[in-house]
Amino acid sequence: MRGRPERRRSRRRQIAASLIRSVVSTVLLVVLYYRAPLDRPIDVGILVWFLAGLTVLAGAVVWQTRAIIRSDVPRLRAAETATIGLPALLLLYSSIYTVMSTAAPAAFTQRMNHTDALYFTTTVFATVGFGDITPVTQAARIVVTTQMITGLLAVGVVAKLLLGAVQRATTSKDG
Repeated sequence: MRGRPERRRSRRRQIAASLIRSVVSTVLLVVLYYRAPLDRPIDVGILVWFLAGLTVLAGAVVWQTRAIIRSDVPRLRAAETATIGLPALLLLYSSIYTVMSTAAPAAFTQRMNHTDALYFTTTVFATVGFGDITPVTQAARIVVTTQMITGLLAVGVVAKLLLGAVQRATTSKDG
């Protein structure tokens, strides 16, 4: 019976550490987003940066999935992954919309700054689509379409992968 209170304290510490990592990571991502010089013309470097961002995000999901499988608290690890990954994905697309809006103001129905782009990204992801900001050019529509598809994949496939990793980890620890 002595081990139970100790396990509870350990569990609380793990939850607190995960929450702190999630909050700190998200705050850092938001600070980086707002400090990023996104008000410059689109060039090959920006496109490479966008693709690199998507690649890093995908790599982080793979790495986190492996970490979930190995973790002694897989559900907590999966929740942490989701709470960091979603803001990262939204901020990545917000960055692209800010750059596009600056480079080609006619790409959307209004020019967007960092906050406008984050708002637009969130309405697209949430499938709310108020219609106050819409893509007008073919390039903008293509990027918005990739966000919709990526969002569906994030909610569907990534959630399944993370839940599968949790199930695999809990099954291997039970058996």
